[in-house]
Amino acid sequence: MLFRSLLGIFFGSFVAVLSTNLIYLFGGIETIEGSLFLKNSIGSILCGWFFTVAPSYFEIRQLKLYQQTILHFLTVLILYLILALTIGWIPFTLKGVLLTLIIAVIVYAIFWTAFYLYFKKQARILNADLKKL
Repeated sequence: MLFRSLLGIFFGSFVAVLSTNLIYLFGGIETIEGSLFLKNSIGSILCGWFFTVAPSYFEIRQLKLYQQTILHFLTVLILYLILALTIGWIPFTLKGVLLTLIIAVIVYAIFWTAFYLYFKKQARILNADLKKL
């Protein structure tokens, strides 16, 4: 858990610095307000942290896959919404929240399906290798 936390914090920090530099380079902005940078950096760090720690649900063998998926999705969605609304990444309007929810469901479904198919294929390969023994 500690390694995942540190990895998430470092990744969030990297995203914060990278996005700031990209905005600076390509956005035509000459200076960046310190408090805005700090607020967005903390947001990126927290996102990095909870997006790397939340997959721990998938390691709890007592839970079925659908339970793991629901817990993971709700955890990251709720934490992200709280953070994004607090920081101002999404507007505090019904339209802003609904649009974020729709995008989150679509992106989550795509990534979940891709990972599911990948690991299903890996299991098939491992099972075929075991049969050869």
